[in-house]
Amino acid sequence: MNRYMKKPIVALAAGIVALSASLASAVEIEYWQYTYGSRVKAIDALIETFEAANPGITVKHTNFPYADYRKKVAIAVSAGDGPDVVQLYYGWLNDYRDSGLLQPLSKEAFPHASIESEFFPMVSTMKVDGDYWGLPTAVRALALFYNKDLFAAAGLSGAPETLDQMVEYAKKLTKKDSGGNYEVVGYATDGGAGQEHHFMREVLTRLFGGAPYSDDGTKVTYNDAAGAKALKYLTDFQMTHKTGASGFMNRGQDAFKAGKAGMVLDGSFRINTFKKVEELNFGIAELPGHEGNRYNFASYWINGISSKAEGEKLAAANKFLQHITNDAAMQLWLDTVGELPAKPAIALTDENQAHPYFGPFIRGLGYATATAFKSEKPQRQAIIDAIDMVTLQGVSPSDALNKVAKDEQEVLDDYYDN
Repeated sequence: MNRYMKKPIVALAAGIVALSASLASAVEIEYWQYTYGSRVKAIDALIETFEAANPGITVKHTNFPYADYRKKVAIAVSAGDGPDVVQLYYGWLNDYRDSGLLQPLSKEAFPHASIESEFFPMVSTMKVDGDYWGLPTAVRALALFYNKDLFAAAGLSGAPETLDQMVEYAKKLTKKDSGGNYEVVGYATDGGAGQEHHFMREVLTRLFGGAPYSDDGTKVTYNDAAGAKALKYLTDFQMTHKTGASGFMNRGQDAFKAGKAGMVLDGSFRINTFKKVEELNFGIAELPGHEGNRYNFASYWINGISSKAEGEKLAAANKFLQHITNDAAMQLWLDTVGELPAKPAIALTDENQAHPYFGPFIRGLGYATATAFKSEKPQRQAIIDAIDMVTLQGVSPSDALNKVAKDEQEVLDDYYDN
């Protein structure tokens, strides 16, 4: 061989070996979530910082419309395709576990002692049979959005502090035309959809002295006098006080966004939606209390590792899950999406608690409860059905709750029996 060719050939061979080693060490994982503009933006930002810190790992981000999301995840993972890291509502956990779509988190990568000392206690619903199955980047609570301009026009200053004041304010805010049709609703009711089923079950039932479930979660208990008072309070806005109607302008959030509702209940994720409406002058307050007590409902979306992640993909998935649940990720999620940090140390800073938009939600976390759903869809539907029975069929609140409680108890019995 020509001695002048020897060095280039050796250098080329070394380059091929280095490239092969690089390709062998590179790994791509997939992350799936449902399509929601600010969430997509937040995850893209987190992927960028993760890939910069982990040059051997790339993350493919896929998102689907909410209506199709659960089905696509189930089909893909069952076929050995789809995400390595997947976002899902905490209430779906048992469905995903029972279907074999998730694997428990590694105790080495996610020590239980660290989870239990750093995250809000509600995250304990992710611990089943001694394992954690996912972790949230953010959590949610409820608050009351109110239209400041409509309040001022009605002679009201500040949000209602009590349930009785909420009714009083709703009456003053409501406007109808000469034909009795709503022009402005005082309280935008969604007939149990949206966040109202949580408000009735988790907040109102407790405010009236009851509890939605037994302490061990095995029995439905909202079908008592307290639950009947709670359901009557909520449905009276439509049936008795005539301060709103389910379906007015489609959804409560639509009526509020259009400036046609004085008040609406919603989560912090709705802040950015309302902020985009320049002419909408709104404020946010903690949920009204009753007889000196306050309650709230908390929920969250978790990120779990699918059962298809193995080997180097599982190692990469663990690293990515650690990244999107770290402190910086939680603050970014709050700033971008409007959902609350899942760690008290990040959520409960003086700055966050004093924030005019985030503050009421964050303060509400201090007295919030997250229901450990066994099968979220039918349990959610039970309260929606009860509201429909009262408002559409004229059934009494107590009879409606007795009917749906029996149906929901069958769901719980089926879960515990199996």
